[in-house]
Amino acid sequence: MTSRPAAPATAPQPPDGPPVREGAPNPRRAEILGAAAELFALRGYHGASIGELGRAVGLTGPAVYRHFSGKEAVLAEMLLDISERLLAEGTRRAAAPDPGRALDALLRWHLAFALDNPALITVHERELDNVPEPQRHRVRRLQRAYVEEWVGVLRRLRPGVPGDRLRAAVHACFGLLNSTPRSAAGQDRAAMDDLLHAMARSALESVR
Repeated sequence: MTSRPAAPATAPQPPDGPPVREGAPNPRRAEILGAAAELFALRGYHGASIGELGRAVGLTGPAVYRHFSGKEAVLAEMLLDISERLLAEGTRRAAAPDPGRALDALLRWHLAFALDNPALITVHERELDNVPEPQRHRVRRLQRAYVEEWVGVLRRLRPGVPGDRLRAAVHACFGLLNSTPRSAAGQDRAAMDDLLHAMARSALESVR
């Protein structure tokens, strides 16, 4: 791992407590998170240095430590933010009274996220094990809750199908939707949106 200046330790929080963040969001922090997503997706978490991250946003490496205590903190906040955004909007869309409309809304939301944020999808899939355990635990709880929103909608559409089977179908669907860093590269966005939506909807509606 690339060496970095020592930073003050952050106080540990209970694994089931609130997400661990390092201060209120601000535009510079958001800029650093966006640059880090691209850098980590391209070079890998261990292959990217704080110095490179700073240069990507016009800062020196040490200046990044005014916003985050280190690379772990950047990665943790990035993946917590992804998970929270997916769950919050997923919960809202899953509440639609008609389950068919709710499923369509969930698919459109997840596809828009996946197509617009391929670097975040890559980092999310590849780097979670590098997040400190309390935040990693929180990310996984948020992910499970997001899956359950989809399962709840499918249960309304397919009331006779066991929950475990519906859950397996949702995970398989996510594999398709989250393929965008590979499948959508160089493709027309609107056409790819329609293609993946049709494939995912057909797959989920066929669950028996």
